Amino acid sequence: EAEAFSDLLFLSCVCITEKPGVCPISNIGACVELCSQDGNCPKDEKCCSNGCGHQCMPPYKEKPGVCPSSNIGACVELCSQDSNCPNDEKCCSNGCGHQCTAVSKVKPGVCPKRFPGVGLCKGLCVNDIDCPKDQKCCRTKCGRECTPPFKGIYIDASVPNTHRF
Repeated sequence: EAEAFSDLLFLSCVCITEKPGVCPISNIGACVELCSQDGNCPKDEKCCSNGCGHQCMPPYKEKPGVCPSSNIGACVELCSQDSNCPNDEKCCSNGCGHQCTAVSKVKPGVCPKRFPGVGLCKGLCVNDIDCPKDQKCCRTKCGRECTPPFKGIYIDASVPNTHRF
């Protein structure tokens, strides 16, 4: 019977558990290995590089909203990702570097279709947040203006109607 046990093969499994999400960017941290894989970390935390070693960190989560368009700003990197920013601010490009910025909220609805040659040359808004109530910041012939959102259904006249009665 001892020979029967010697023929048994014992296998061990090294299971590496990778949790969903992306590690935040980190350049400063302790030069110690506090984890080696996501499975070493509690809850939804991931085992991430801290710039020198590895430690458990919550995954990077992009905040909702849209960064405002900007092309003038300090050439300094004041943030690298949304999680570096307080409250609802996002890490946005300022045209040269990145900084925490209040986001533009996109209001529901769509801008009405404009016809060529119709509209005024105004730059009255940049984003929906610049407009009152439910109005959206929509393109005109040569600018942008606050406009009530289109409510209805667009029918594409270029598609032939094959269902004739």
